[in-house]
Formats: sequence, structure tokens, C-alpha cells
Amino acid sequence: MTDLTQPLAFASGATMKNRFMLAPLTNCQSHADGTLSDDEYRWLTMRAEGGFGLTMTCAAHVQAIGQGFPGQLGIWDDKHIEGLTRLAEGIRKNDSIALVQLHHAGMRSTLVKDLLDGQPVCPSDNERDGARGLTNAETKQLIEDFIRGAERAQEAGFDGVEIHGAHGYILCQYFSDKINHRDDEYGGDLDGRFRILFEIIDGVRARCRKDFILGVRLSPERFGMKLAEVKEIAGRLLTDDRVDFLDMSLWDSFKEPEEDEHKGKSLMAHFAELKRGTTRLGAAGNIRTPEDAEKVIAAGYDYVLLGRAGMWNHDFPALYAGNARFEPTPTPMTRAQLLDEGISDTFATYIKGNWPQYVAD
Repeated sequence: MTDLTQPLAFASGATMKNRFMLAPLTNCQSHADGTLSDDEYRWLTMRAEGGFGLTMTCAAHVQAIGQGFPGQLGIWDDKHIEGLTRLAEGIRKNDSIALVQLHHAGMRSTLVKDLLDGQPVCPSDNERDGARGLTNAETKQLIEDFIRGAERAQEAGFDGVEIHGAHGYILCQYFSDKINHRDDEYGGDLDGRFRILFEIIDGVRARCRKDFILGVRLSPERFGMKLAEVKEIAGRLLTDDRVDFLDMSLWDSFKEPEEDEHKGKSLMAHFAELKRGTTRLGAAGNIRTPEDAEKVIAAGYDYVLLGRAGMWNHDFPALYAGNARFEPTPTPMTRAQLLDEGISDTFATYIKGNWPQYVAD
């Protein structure tokens, strides 16, 4: 057996049966009110059936105003709990850990502004995106709603949650000194800008059960992020043992950083070198083949997150367990092939619109 097929224990007590985690993927398949659809259920439970040790939902928004794309899964209201309960049961019955990713798009809600009941929000007024800055009280309510989202996930039977602090969404907007111009405790220096993340973490830990898994997703580049700052926060998360895992979304795990002063080694290497306590470290980004996944583990990571690779082969982990040199399905794929992989026509249209090279005409 190889390292990728070995189990991985988290500090909270749960054990992933292998080192494969399904990355949280935008798919536009839920109902307009954020409730679970059959298409979303099939997409995710097929990955659990295909052997993923942990299956994570797409970004589920914790406030109605935080929606970032059409057909997004919601966790901002108790009406979502029924569908989420069904989903958690469907994932867990396949011996896969079930997680919800908690999300708020912030000013990136302008992408779906016609669907919103109100003006998009941001840490500070943002004229370019037409977003208004949140007050101090509203920031505290945002923290509360992330925590409440975790409580709903727990009530629905999920094993844990991941806090989405990446890709330019609202937490990332608080982290960035280019976007966050606040003069209260949630702005200013590094500690102030990242305070919101640590208050959410502490709130989830205080109000959810002890064995509830808690992870964080960060990205080190784009959207106003600075590699040195993200490495500083990643280092804290990896050593203070507040969270079970850190998910580094690197876009391309094998490339060098964009900032000249950090070139000379890959993004993956920058985070692999950080000291760790009990928090597990994983990487996502351009991991498409068995060889790619093995390189991540060989670099010192504890697990890999598969996005596109998990789309084209819902059973990537099972195929790997049977043959560590299997050939993933080549792209472009026909819509019939995508449907066989649990990707609905709605999801296929989204893929075609954003990455036309993956869907055959």
C-alpha cells in the first residue's frame, strides 16, 4: 500500500480512510432558495461511493446576501437542514467523512446581484464593485452567522465544516489591506485583519461538539493576498492546534510564487516547510494524475484535495487503490460522459462556459 491509501487521523478524533479529499467545487446545481437538489445529492454521493475519504460540499453561504453564484447550496436558514441531513446521510453511509464548506461571497456577490435582496457587502465601501462596508455590529453578526452555519451542519449530521477564507470571498476581503480599510478591531495590522477568522474558529469550537471536525481554506495569491502574510497565518493555524486541518488552495501546487522575492521554490514547498502541531496540511491545485497526488504527499503534505480530477473520475480513489498508475479519463468529455460521472446538464453548462476545453461540442 502507498501513503495515499493509508488512513489519516484528525485531532478531534475522526479518521479519514485514505488521503483523498474532494475539493469544494462550484456547480450551480442546488435550488434557487439554497435547498438541496437531487442533482447536487447525486454529484456528491457518487464521490463518496467512489472512495473519497472525505467528501466536501460546494461553498454553502451563511447569509442570503452572501450568495456568490446561481444554484448555490445554502446554510443560512433552518429550511436548509432537511436537505443537508439527507446529504450527510448519503455521504456517510459510504464510509466517507461529510463536511460542509461555509462561505460568504462579500463583494463578489455582484456576480449574482440580480438574485440578491439588497446591496452586496464588503469590509469597507468598494465603489468598483458597488459594495457597502459592514458596520462593526454587522461584522459581529457575520461571525455569528458563520458559527450558526456550523451548528446547522452539526444538526444535519455532518462530521464537520471548513471555513472558506480563500479566493477573494468575504473573509479574504477582510484579510487584504488593499480591500480592508477599517479603523476598528477588524482592520489595520495583520492581527486585526485576520481577527474575524480566529473569532469564527473559537466560536465554532465553543458551540459545536468536541469531535466536530474544523478546517480552514486559505489561498496565498491573487485577490490582495500577500504570500508572507498568508504563511504567517498558516503557521499559526498549523501550530496552535485550533483546527483539524488547513487546506491550501494553491491554483497550481507546482508553480513558483508570483511575488519575485519568494521565487526559487514552489508554492507547495513554501507551506510544506512550516512547523506543525496536530493540524493536518493539504494542498489543492492542478493535481490531476496519480503521479501529481504522490508528489504532494512526497513533499510532506498529509492529504490531497482533488477538484477537476474528481469531476472526471468520481471513483479516482478507488481506481488508484486498484492500480496506482491508472490513466484518468481524458478531456474533453461528452455530456453523456459527464452525466455518467454524476455531473448534471446544469453543471456541464457551467463548466462549458468557464472552461470550454473540458466539454466536447
